[in-house]
This record gives sequence, structure tokens and C-alpha cells, in this order.
Amino acid sequence: MKTSNAEHDRQRRTLMIVLILNGLLFVGLGLGGLLANSSALLANALDNASDSLVYLISFLAVGRALAWKLRAARTSGVLLLIFAAGVLIDAGRRWWLGTEPIGWTMIGLAVVAAVVNLICLKLLRGLKGDDVNLRAAETFSFNDFASNGGILVAGALVLWLKQSWPDLVVGVIVAGIAAKGGLEILEGARKINTQRASDGASRGG
Repeated sequence: MKTSNAEHDRQRRTLMIVLILNGLLFVGLGLGGLLANSSALLANALDNASDSLVYLISFLAVGRALAWKLRAARTSGVLLLIFAAGVLIDAGRRWWLGTEPIGWTMIGLAVVAAVVNLICLKLLRGLKGDDVNLRAAETFSFNDFASNGGILVAGALVLWLKQSWPDLVVGVIVAGIAAKGGLEILEGARKINTQRASDGASRGG
């Protein structure tokens, strides 16, 4: 089923709003993570930076041919896997060198980020169609929202236990969520490509 030009314009507007919101979260969480010495906040900031690139790719993919959209989706999946590897390396470095995260900063920024990501998720779920890149964008927003909940819990544990390990654990979990999302997107693109090839073979036969 083809999507109308009006719906394409709506998709572009929504993706641009989500892109801007994620860019702002990247800056806010990044600065907060540095000030709070928090692996979880920095992981979430890098996640938002990766998401911003993905939303930009999705924005450019609107209205284009399926082959272009599949390439964009694969790029999105690979970016998430690269991000996950970077976060794991950073968490290992912080565990080795030692950190003293600030729990209240983690909690405050996690609440703000959760509200913003919930807005993004509602905007994306309001779009029509089953476009692979729109579904990828929705996956990212849901992953971010779940990660914010983990940071909220980690911040509370850091305050309660006076230890840094909850922050590191959540940083690793955020990386795991990102890796899972990346693999799901790559698998979804593979299935669509396989179905397209099968349909082409059937028509050719």
C-alpha cells in the first residue's frame, strides 16, 4: 500500500521533531554524565547521539524506494551495535579506574529524559504505515525510555548504597538493550529483503 504525500510530510515533520529532541538530550545527558561521573548517563547520551543519526537517516528515507530504506535500516542497526560496543568499553574502563557517580543528578536527568522519550514514542506511534525505518525509530525511543528507568533505579541505589557499581551495571544494561535493538532491526531488514526476493521470484515464475 502506497503512502500519500501528505502522510510523507507528516512523517518528516515528526521525525524532525524527534531528531531535535534527541539532539538536545544528547547534549544534556552528556554534560550531566561528565559532571556526575556517571557511566549510565554517558551511555544514554551516546545512545541519543546514535539515535539522532538514525532519525536523520529515517527522515531522509521517507518516500524513497524500498532498497534505499533497507540500506538505511541496516545502517541504523550497525550504528546501534557500534554504540553498544563503545559503552561496554567505557564501563570496563570506569570499573578499572574507579568512579564516584552523583545519584541525585542521575535521578533528575533520568526523569527529564524519560518524559522526552515518552513524547517521542507517542509521536512515532501516531504515524501510519509499517515502514521499516519508522519501526526502527520507534524501537529506539522505546529502548531509550526503558534505559531511563534503569538509570533512575541506579541513581537511587548509588545514593542508598554509597557505591558506584549500580551505575556501571546500568551502563552495561543500556548497551545490551541497544545491541538487542540493533540486531532486531537488522533481522527485520533481512526478512523484508528475503520476502521481496521471494515475491520477485514468484512474479518471474
